[in-house]
This record gives sequence, C-alpha cells and structure tokens, in this order.
Amino acid sequence: MTDSCAFGVYIHWPFCLSKCPYCDFNSHVRHAAIDEARFVRAFEAEIAATAARVPGRTVSTIFFGGGTPSLMQPSTVGALLDAVARHWEVAPDVEVTLEANPTSVEATRFRGYRAAGVNRVSLGVQALDDAALKELGRMHTTQEALDAVKVARDNFERFSFDLIYARPRQTPDMWAAELKRAIAEAGEHLSLYQLTIEHDTPFFALHQAGKLATPDDDTARALYDTTQEVCAAAGLPAYEISNHARPGAECRHNLVYWRAHEYAGIGPGAHGRLDIGGARRATATERRPEAWLMRVEQLGHGVTTDEALTDEQMADEFLLMGLRLAEGVDPARYARLAGRALDPRRIAILHDEGAVETTPDGRLRVTLAGFPVLDAVVADLAA
Repeated sequence: MTDSCAFGVYIHWPFCLSKCPYCDFNSHVRHAAIDEARFVRAFEAEIAATAARVPGRTVSTIFFGGGTPSLMQPSTVGALLDAVARHWEVAPDVEVTLEANPTSVEATRFRGYRAAGVNRVSLGVQALDDAALKELGRMHTTQEALDAVKVARDNFERFSFDLIYARPRQTPDMWAAELKRAIAEAGEHLSLYQLTIEHDTPFFALHQAGKLATPDDDTARALYDTTQEVCAAAGLPAYEISNHARPGAECRHNLVYWRAHEYAGIGPGAHGRLDIGGARRATATERRPEAWLMRVEQLGHGVTTDEALTDEQMADEFLLMGLRLAEGVDPARYARLAGRALDPRRIAILHDEGAVETTPDGRLRVTLAGFPVLDAVVADLAA
C-alpha cells in the first residue's frame, strides 16, 4: 500500500508495575489484579465506535503503547487485533508493534504475542548499566535486558529498543561505549532519548532540590553529537530526531504521526487524528483508566475531546511533526494545508544560519546542526 493513504491504530494499555521517576506518560500502578476481560470489551466497543466514524480505511500499522502493554496476556492482544480486523480492512503487510519491558517474566510471553499477530516489539531497555537502571527506577538488570533482546530476536523479524542518555554523570566516552554495545545487539532500530526533566515527576522534585544533576548544555550537546556519529558510522543514521534505523527498518507507525497521516487513538488517554467530512478532527479520550472504562460502558466510547482543526493548526502540526524527520517536509503540502506558502525570507535566514537546507527535490529539512534547536526553527517558520 502507498504511504499517502497510511492509516494507523494506536491502542493504549495504561498500567505499569511501577512508575518510573522520569515518566510523565499516562501510566498508572494498580495493586489489585486488572480485569482484562472487562477492558477488552471496552476496547472492542471503542474500536467499533471509531470505525463507524471512519469506515473504509485500510489499517497499515497498529501500535500497542503504554503504560506497559507486555503486562497484557497474549490472548488480550489477540482479541484486540481481531477487533481491529472486524471493523477495518488490514493491509497484508501491516506492522504490529508492542512495547515491552525487558524482564524475564514478560519475555516469556513473546512467543504468545507473535502467535497473536504482533510482528515487531519495542523494548524499554533505557540503559546498559545496572547503576543507571536503578537510578532510572527500572525493574530489570542489564543482563535481563540483553536476555530479553535475545528472546525478541528469536521471535520477531523486527525489534527495537530504547535508551536514555544525558543521564547524571554520563560522559561522551561512556555513552559511546554503551551505544556501541547497544548497536551490536539492536540490529536495525534504536530509539535514543535525551533525559528531560518533566514537571510533576519525582525527577523534577529532585532536580529542583539540587539532588539530581543533569549534564550541562555543552555536555548534552557533545552527547547528542556522539549519538549521531556512532550511529551513522554503524549504518543507523537518524531518520527522526530521536530514532535511528537501517534504511527500510524505520518504525512505520511513528512515520504515520510524523508525516501527518490519519490515525485512531483507542484506550485511556489516547489521541487520534481522523479525517471526517472534509475536516481533520483531533480526538482524545478520558485519561483515568477506570473513568475511561465507565465512560465507554455508558456511551460506547471514551472520547472527551473531538475538535475540528483549523487550516492553520493543521499546517502548524504538519510542520512541527514533519521537521523532526531527516527527510523534512514538502513546502507545497504546507501551502495546501495553510492556504499560504512558508515565508521565503525566514527560510533564507535559517538557511544562512545553517539550520535548514533544501533538498534537490525541493523538500525543506532541518540540518544536523539545526536539530538541537528544532523547537526554535519550527517556531520561526510557523510565525
């Protein structure tokens, strides 16, 4: 199927065994057992309600995110994939990704997920250093993570894992060694995120109190540059600001977001972008799992936000997401969305500063030098 009609389905499983101190995602810890059968019925209802609004789509990618989707039973995953297939056509080459923790307990379910229809896993490794894993609040060791990577490799044609860098006391040399070890295990794809201190997290409180020191700006930039150099040398260039892959091994689901295509958001706190009646609608569901569950049981869906985006909002979103990609954006598509062209004077200034460049086929993209100041570049172009 062509990328121009890509349609993704995102399914959010909101539960975790524990809350990591850096995390501000919509994830929740519950000490009582989760009633998976009840949640399955609610997910099925929301999938049906969403499909009724956007019928006739062909699903090109499905992504189970969280929270920790690998806490689900494989039968739950299978039931949700069956529900998607009941209501939409599913492409023969559909990419089905599931986020997983690299613990031995969860790795034992990998064969079940493969049988259910998952064909790609994304492992939340986060570090290959036991002290760092403990500091990040992770519940696995480096060895457990590497063992889980091996299980993933044995069960899935495609897998990826995440690492967090710019951690306390981390130097470029330390990071380069860790990254090379990761690349040797990863194969085709790595997601590499700079540690950011998010509001309302334990790390934010520690940082404010002076008990958590992150690298200064110069060191953070050196760590970023090390990331680009080591990955590019190993044949995994950045195709997006935080994602590296061998050509052809990119996460197709995330490309749906970054290329501003259409996707359905299913589950507590999930966001969607749906094209209905000639307008792009931004949807979001109730974030609290039990409140979402009751809302779906009463109304047939958990949607709390459903707004038509203006031309300007669509164009800004296209720019914000598309400029994260190494391929950049098509200025003509921006002009069609916004009803106006990008300002050539602003482009010229950013070009002179070395922050953007124009490709031979006319696409506008941010340079490697521009990526660390991406937010400022986007704000300048969108003004």
